[in-house]
This record gives sequence, C-alpha cells and structure tokens, in this order.
Amino acid sequence: MTAVDFTNFVDQLATASGDTILPFFRTALAVENKKAGGFDPVTAADRAAENAMRALIRENFPAHGILGEEYGSERADAEYVWVLDPIDGTKSFIAGMVAWGTLIGLTRLGEPVFGMMHQPFTRERFSGDGGAARYRGPAGNRDLRVRACDSIGDALMFTTSPLLMNEADRAIFKRVEDKVKLSRYGGDCYAYCMLAAGQIDLIIETELKPHDVVALIPIVTGAGGIMTTWENGPAQAGGRIVVAGDKRVHAAALEFLHHA
Repeated sequence: MTAVDFTNFVDQLATASGDTILPFFRTALAVENKKAGGFDPVTAADRAAENAMRALIRENFPAHGILGEEYGSERADAEYVWVLDPIDGTKSFIAGMVAWGTLIGLTRLGEPVFGMMHQPFTRERFSGDGGAARYRGPAGNRDLRVRACDSIGDALMFTTSPLLMNEADRAIFKRVEDKVKLSRYGGDCYAYCMLAAGQIDLIIETELKPHDVVALIPIVTGAGGIMTTWENGPAQAGGRIVVAGDKRVHAAALEFLHHA
C-alpha cells in the first residue's frame, strides 16, 4: 500500500462519513444515552457514519482490522488496524455547535501511522503521518506547524471539560490551570487540530479511549508537537493525556501534573 493509495482511501472514508453525517446535523435528531449514571450520547448519525466507513474498509482492505467507537473491534491483531470515531464531540454535534469531527486513524503493528480529522460542515480536513501535517479547507491548503511558547505562563490551554475528570484529577488539573495565561473549555478533537495549526499551546484531558486519540497523534506530531500520557508514556491507548506545541510547555506541564 503506497502513500498515494493510502491518502486517497482516507479521503474516500472522510467523504463517505461526511455525506452520511451532514443530513443529520442541526435537525431534530433522536439521542440515546450510552452511560448509566451519566450522559454519553450517541445518534443515528454516529452509527450510520461508522457503518459506511467499515463497509469501505472491508471492501478495499479485507485483511485490515477495525476498532470503532460504536461497533467495537474486529481483527484487532491485524498488521493494519483502522481506528474510527465517527463523531468525536457528539455533545457539541447535538447542540448544533461545530466543534466536532470524524476521526480516522490507522495503526501498523500498534503504532499510529496516519490520522485525519474531518469536519464536513466547515469543509476542513486536518491530516498527518507523524512526519508532516496538512490542512485542506476554505482557507486554502497549507502545512500545519505548532507555534513556539517560551513558558507555561504564556500558554493558551484547552480541555473539553474538567467535569469529565474524577475529583483527584480535577484538582491536579486546576494547579496547571492556575499557571497558564488563558484556559478555555470545549473543542474535543478540534482543539488538537488548532494546536497543530499553531493557535493554542496546551491540552490536558483524562479518561480518553484509543478512538479519541489515535487519529490525532500523527497530526500533532507531524506538526511538530508532542502528545503523551501524564506519565510521559505513549498516548495511543488513551487515558490521561497532555499535548503541547512546545516541548518546554510539555515538560513544565508534566512537572506540575507529577508534583501537584
């Protein structure tokens, strides 16, 4: 499988999922809750988009594995495994906000090798292979590059919501939040792409799943950023994640997270 073939196929997946999702956006859409004692929404749009992508993968690469948020895993021990989140940011989606996207990731022997975040409503595609990252959309096509940030005190930080963290992690996060220049909530996958685009400097999150992060790792690292766990380990399994555009900010954030 050449790089050209791979890129073309990911674009096919993005187009198919986007064409499936957009008719549902900003409509009177039924919402189910997947989480007892909390709120983890899923819609017909999530399920239809994942089914569309799975069908294309099975047709074109039947030996590949698939891990998706809505329908679990198949052939998880395959050399290549596609990791899919049809709508990352479903809470924003059902509210009619645009901070959501489709995540399409690919691992080879367990390592993320390519990722795309597609926002079909804004017609934007962010992609990366760990060595480079690209933007395509109404603003034109360009390379993505993180920005320099001298210190954590100059950093603009995002998290989807501190309310998603357990009490202990929320307290640790607050120690970091008190050190940054500006802290904002929301964004889901879109925040990671804005970090890759040099718009923000730091993201701290918890309790993420592989489908939340695998597609984003090659985009962030391809743009020159760093994405690890709070323990400074590989991020592809999810969990507690810290992402920075500048290694100095990443190191400072880890220091606060470890010694809070």
